[in-house]
Amino acid sequence: MRTPSMRARLGAEALGTFWLVFGGCGSAVLAAVFLAPNVVAGQSVQLGIGHLGVSLAFGLSVMTMAYAVGHVSGAHFNPAVTIGAAVARRFAWKDVAAYVGTQVVAGLVAGLALWGIARGKPGFDATGNLAANGYGDHSPGGYGLVAVLCAEVILTAFFLYVILGATDERAPTGFAPIAIGLALTLIHLISIPISNTSVNPARSTAVAFFNGNGAPGQLWLFWVAPIVGAAIAGATYHLVTSVDRRDEDISGQIHPDDVRSEPAS
Repeated sequence: MRTPSMRARLGAEALGTFWLVFGGCGSAVLAAVFLAPNVVAGQSVQLGIGHLGVSLAFGLSVMTMAYAVGHVSGAHFNPAVTIGAAVARRFAWKDVAAYVGTQVVAGLVAGLALWGIARGKPGFDATGNLAANGYGDHSPGGYGLVAVLCAEVILTAFFLYVILGATDERAPTGFAPIAIGLALTLIHLISIPISNTSVNPARSTAVAFFNGNGAPGQLWLFWVAPIVGAAIAGATYHLVTSVDRRDEDISGQIHPDDVRSEPAS
């Protein structure tokens, strides 16, 4: 097997990160709450997908793109995942900056697209309504800085444990994207009320500046906490599980059968 070119890997990361932000945050902004009039009762009926639907949207976005491009880039779509994998020695440090930069830019493009679509509804105000992460007054449930910090560290660490375990060569073949997608779904089910769920600095950055309302000023936490959690998992996975796979690269590999051979000249 061979590792794809950096250009291909970054293209896959851009595609996957865009879909994660657009699908996950888009479900929160556009579909979580949808009120339809009930003519008989004279009241509105909530037809939106709610927290459960948003949680599934984030999980499905990761799962679908992991199947689509995971064999190319490793399906990180998240700076914390990239850094955690590097700490675990499952990814080359020299490629971290390129991955992280691509993820952030792709997320911002998705955030811009979402902002543009959401503004197409008359009366929509993006300020405070673009699925930004926050603590204190900007936490959906009013959770403070320390609570949000702890939740983001713990949840990101477990997300990395799942990723590192599911991508082990001894794990059931072909099921890693399902485990990873369901893990992200569970994470959102737990923490949407706490912080609107980050565990991904690119996802947080993607909408913070379009959302405004204090989100840019709190963005630092949603970089620090996920990276700390991912680093903890990356540094301890082989100790906790006694499975040392630190020599495995999860940056993506292509099977020789998928590579078209050039005719001899």
